[in-house]
This record gives sequence, structure tokens and C-alpha cells, in this order.
Amino acid sequence: MRLYVMEMARYLPVGSPVPAYLIQTDDGTNVLVDSGLPRELVGAYRQPGFSGFAVDEENLVANRLAAIGVRPEDIAYVICTHLDPDHAGGHDQIPGAEFIVQRGHLDAARSGQYDRFAWMRPHWDVPGMRYRTVEGDTTFLPGIELIETSGHAPGHQSVLVRLPRTGPVLLAIDALPQQLGDVAPEERVAGPFDADEGQMRASSRKLVDLAAREGALIIHGHDAGQWATLRLAPAYYD
Repeated sequence: MRLYVMEMARYLPVGSPVPAYLIQTDDGTNVLVDSGLPRELVGAYRQPGFSGFAVDEENLVANRLAAIGVRPEDIAYVICTHLDPDHAGGHDQIPGAEFIVQRGHLDAARSGQYDRFAWMRPHWDVPGMRYRTVEGDTTFLPGIELIETSGHAPGHQSVLVRLPRTGPVLLAIDALPQQLGDVAPEERVAGPFDADEGQMRASSRKLVDLAAREGALIIHGHDAGQWATLRLAPAYYD
């Protein structure tokens, strides 16, 4: 089993990374976790005074996959952690996959109640796209566990990957976007895109405790400091 960490964009002006991940299982199944941003944003950051996602051609999901010898049609599953713009803008570039999402999250995104999911809806709600819903913590495939972590968004999910050499790696996504330092999970302050502060704090504690029990490496969702220390594709964790 291998885990590839891919950079899909940077958020300017702060420089926070926007990641997606590819998991290759022992039997050769390709599982994508999130898909980054769409083609229409390529190069937009070069405009004067720009603030937002800095996307280049190389950051598109098809090109990131090509750099490690994988085609979009080779992807069997896409784990949708949530449908925010920087996580779901490339879903339509992987048309043959089955998309795995928490039922509560897909219901919330489709309800129209949350404007944040509408921007990329033409990319994640395409006719013929196959969604499979799960509810709560779920063993998806051997070595891949889905962890329900609502708070940042209803039905947000994180992913625990059990690698043979590295050991467990916890993809916290936006449930723990940055390292906590000396801040206790129960004391985290909600960010501008966190939907429910109480759930966010409970999910933070859940992930911290899970990582401690498992001895897992936590990869945070948008931590520029940690990003500089990670092994990025085409290198991998195994």
C-alpha cells in the first residue's frame, strides 16, 4: 500500500497548501481522496490584488495523477471528505469513479442550505456521477478507515490509512487543518468556514485521541509549516 500527497493549489496570500491524496492498495486499487480545483481557476491568481486559490496547470488532478503514472480512468474510488471548492472542484475530471461520502454531508450539500457548496456544484453534481453514501465511522477497504468528523461542515470525514512501513497516517483534512501546538482541542476557536464550533471541537478531540491510540502521523489539511516537511508526490509513504 502506498500514500501519495499531492499539492493542488496554494491559498494566497498566506500560502496554505491545498492537498489531495492518492492511496494505492495492496491489490492495485487506486483511491483518490479529494480532487482539488477546476481548470477555470488556472492562472487566475496572476491578476493584480488577487486573494484566493493559486492554481497552475500542473495542479489539476489529472496532471498530478499523470506525474505518478496514473490516469483518471484508473481511479476506482474518490473519497469525498467534503464538497468545499478546494476539495471537490476536480470531481468531474474522474468520471468513471465511485464517490464515497457521508450521507449527512451529501444531503446538506444538495439541500441548497449552504452557499459554500454551490460554487463547485457543476463539478461534483454531474449527471451520471455515482455516489455511495456511508454513515459514521466506516472501514472502507482493508487499511482504509473513514472517520466522521463533523464541525467544519456537516458530515465532514477524515481518513485513516494503515501503511506497512510508515504505520498509520491520519488525513485530518479540515477537521484539524493546522497543528494545535499548545492549544487543547476543546479550546480551538472556530474559523470563518467552520459550521459548528461545538462539533468542530469534539471532532478535534476525536482525532487527537485516535492518533494517540494508533501512534499515527497526522497530516493536517492546510498547514504550511508541516507541508514543508512532508514527502510530496511523486515520492510516497508506504
